[in-house]
Amino acid sequence: MAENGGGRIEGPRCIALVGPFASGKTTLLEAILARTDTVTRQGTIAEGNTVGDGSPEARAHQMSVEANVAETEFMGDRLTIIDCPGSVEFSFEAEPVLAGVDLAIVVAEADEKKIPALQVILKSLEDKGVPRILFLNKVDKVEGSVRQTLEMLQTASEVPMVLRHIPIWQNDVVSGFIDLALERAFVYREHAASEMISMADDDRAREAEARFTMLETLADYDDGLMEQLLEDLQPDREQIFTDLVREMRAGVICPVLIGAAEKANGIGRLLKAIRHEAPGIDQTRDRLGVPDDGEGAVQILKTLHTTHGGKLSVARILNGTVGDGVELTGPNGPAGRVSGVFRLMGQQANKRDAAVAGEAVGLGKLDDVQTGWTMSTAKEPPAQVAPLDPPRPVLGTAVAAAERKDDVKLSSALTKVVEEDPSLRVVHVQETGETVLEGQGEMHLRVALERLTGKYGISVTTQDPQVPYKETIRGSVTVRGRHKKQSGGHGQFGDVMLDIKPQPRGAGFSFAQTISGGAVPRNYFSSIEGGIADYLDRGPLGFRVVDVAVTLTDGSYHSVDSSDQAFRTAAQVGMREGMPQCKPVLLEPVLKVEVAVPSDATPRVNGIVSQRRGQLLGFDARPDWPGWDVVEAMIPQSEIRDLIVELRSATAGVGTFSAEFDHLAELTGKLADQAIERAGAKAA
Repeated sequence: MAENGGGRIEGPRCIALVGPFASGKTTLLEAILARTDTVTRQGTIAEGNTVGDGSPEARAHQMSVEANVAETEFMGDRLTIIDCPGSVEFSFEAEPVLAGVDLAIVVAEADEKKIPALQVILKSLEDKGVPRILFLNKVDKVEGSVRQTLEMLQTASEVPMVLRHIPIWQNDVVSGFIDLALERAFVYREHAASEMISMADDDRAREAEARFTMLETLADYDDGLMEQLLEDLQPDREQIFTDLVREMRAGVICPVLIGAAEKANGIGRLLKAIRHEAPGIDQTRDRLGVPDDGEGAVQILKTLHTTHGGKLSVARILNGTVGDGVELTGPNGPAGRVSGVFRLMGQQANKRDAAVAGEAVGLGKLDDVQTGWTMSTAKEPPAQVAPLDPPRPVLGTAVAAAERKDDVKLSSALTKVVEEDPSLRVVHVQETGETVLEGQGEMHLRVALERLTGKYGISVTTQDPQVPYKETIRGSVTVRGRHKKQSGGHGQFGDVMLDIKPQPRGAGFSFAQTISGGAVPRNYFSSIEGGIADYLDRGPLGFRVVDVAVTLTDGSYHSVDSSDQAFRTAAQVGMREGMPQCKPVLLEPVLKVEVAVPSDATPRVNGIVSQRRGQLLGFDARPDWPGWDVVEAMIPQSEIRDLIVELRSATAGVGTFSAEFDHLAELTGKLADQAIERAGAKAA
């Protein structure tokens, strides 16, 4: 393979398609597959016949909900193309994929509303050092000049965007393009290769100006080119290509190509750019820091649970050869033996021979392997080149099997759903007894629930997760708890005197005793404490009691009828009679919330926080995110439920937040009455 300069590199490539929601990534994949004769006809999302978005959930919602893999060949080069979802709710699908690709094609359109989403995507690529080319899609629908569009897109990128193509206009319609590096003009042919034409005089003047702008940007990274421009010398075309390729691979520029995927315009030039300019596996391995030590190395890009074939791990072969029966080592040691190597094409997986470095394939039945792992054929656990850090969930729903007999089945299915999508999380909430499925938004959770029903055949019920309210007391009381029962033979007798007092917030429950003279034998103290703790699980308002101190001050016992159980019951009686006299009060959990949003949305976010009984703590610039703020606030947990929905509505879909428990605060009035009423109805 060629060195990481400007020369063409041979060998298999792996390309990610990324971009904002509905920018045309799946349509672009379909156009590429049709142009390379991998499919006989370019399908459409509306008709539900594309290779990508083949799952029932994707077709039902007409949107990408998972990364889709397809393999093709162009001019003798094997290409694996992975179409990643554009919706922010499913965007984490791209994270493990980007760890193993050579190049990202960023699909964008001239829509100012999508610039914040484009910035999020480009920031991820920039942070990871993934080389990228921007494909300006739907160029046939651009209003205004492409130069103005580029200025708008540039606000989303930290590195210069370099326009490689300019459109040819005919009767206010884009009829073709001029390649600024080749200095050639092409006219579009719908669903066919473009045809080279002579450049019109008016277009030649536009081309000269745009080309000089391109060269000026390249000259910032090439002193020789800068000298040529200053001396009005015409640079060598090969040198221009070398600069374009080298700077793109280094990630210091983002070339921009134009086209219209729906009409298959611009597809040939994009494919040639991939063929001649994309880095190869050697460069990708260097970027990831994977040694070329002769051992087989793979990066797990995605996990699939197929209906009949079991678990399938989508893997990029970074080094060596991996075939059927090969044993792999993961971060925790031996991780299993490969049971089948598969060629992937959308929803189809077909068995194939061993895979070599650069190829992306499915590896069968690696049951203990997780998405994001780096694995090796060596015995020692390999270094992990891109550990996954899933985003914190922003929305949850309590799930339960509609039929009790499906409880175990549901648990297993949830494990598989989360394994396929690590940005989902299952939490078993001890305080409420609920199983909560958490994710990145309404559609994210809806798709996960649809998979539980459609793929795993489990009928589930859902409801909003309960808020884990607590209760405490404001007053004190001294109360006697007495349990006496005689029913023939040994009876039951326990008698305790309890002082019940409030404690400072966060102090929890404490038990002490000041018994003197053996009024209650010491061996019953633990049973009395246990009886008190039993009661505190559900106080007079219906919630777990916190921040209470109980002191055993006196009591009496019977040498025959007293027992651990009798004193445990006596303590419960005392608490049940005393606690309602202590001015019980409801406590609600309050979360510390950090909201990340574009700066122009900060005032709206401040209003959202205030409307949710939130306390604003302030805001500051988001580190390393130009044009973004982080708003800090305290918000009651009961007000968080659909915060993400309103937040995304106010921020063109890109706002997000993280929240963690901070403290308990007293809640009184109508809201407290409603919470107590709901708890009573549930317990009834």
